[in-house]
Amino acid sequence: MSRTLLLVATALSFLATSAHAQQASAPAPADQRATYERMDPLSRSLFWSQEFEKDPSDPEAAAALPRALRELGRHQEAAEAAERALVVQPDNVEALLEAGRAHIARGQAFYGVAHLERAAQLAPRDWRPLSLLGVAYEQVKRPEDAADAWARGLALSPDNPAILANMAMGPLTSGDLVTAEGLLRRAAAHPEAGLQVRQNLALVLGLKGDLAEAERMLRRDLPPEAADANLAWIRQRAATGSAGARTWSSLQ
Repeated sequence: MSRTLLLVATALSFLATSAHAQQASAPAPADQRATYERMDPLSRSLFWSQEFEKDPSDPEAAAALPRALRELGRHQEAAEAAERALVVQPDNVEALLEAGRAHIARGQAFYGVAHLERAAQLAPRDWRPLSLLGVAYEQVKRPEDAADAWARGLALSPDNPAILANMAMGPLTSGDLVTAEGLLRRAAAHPEAGLQVRQNLALVLGLKGDLAEAERMLRRDLPPEAADANLAWIRQRAATGSAGARTWSSLQ
């Protein structure tokens, strides 16, 4: 091969390698991201970890990675991932919310309060920071602040089932089943109420002794073996009178 041809071949090889490297470091296209968001939490955590490493300023990855880790139950890692993202993106509302959720889930809500307060400032018309702030305040024994945050959240989104369900957790963990039932019935009546709301209502009903209604609710939503396991747990707690035996993190 002549020297000229060798130089051309070398140049083409360099360009191909450079193009491949640029493609590998480029963010995944929107359709690929959407596909991964429909996958299981483990697959999502691996994908979003790669996306975040490519670009720590990526706002979508900054929230999606800690969310996937939290759904895997890896709450400490989720909190660390959110905190890393916030170093680069301190005003990313979704990352602030994920930081708050992760700290609440790991039982250290104190470290999430400032993030959630910041999210509430940045998004004053968004009920989600206020709903989570109520949970965080309750966990750190600031019940008046929790009540105020939830009231402001309901002013923005009346009868919001997520806020009502969060409000019910305090009475439930302290054994005030009457108050918890009232809040959860309001939440469950909302057309957007999710499975967790109905499961918590079934829990309260069972602990109050209404096992028949609790069983009907559980068997509508869960496969037989899961319903049986939940009913066994409820019967055990009801028999021992330990209505407040669950923690905030387990109930969430």
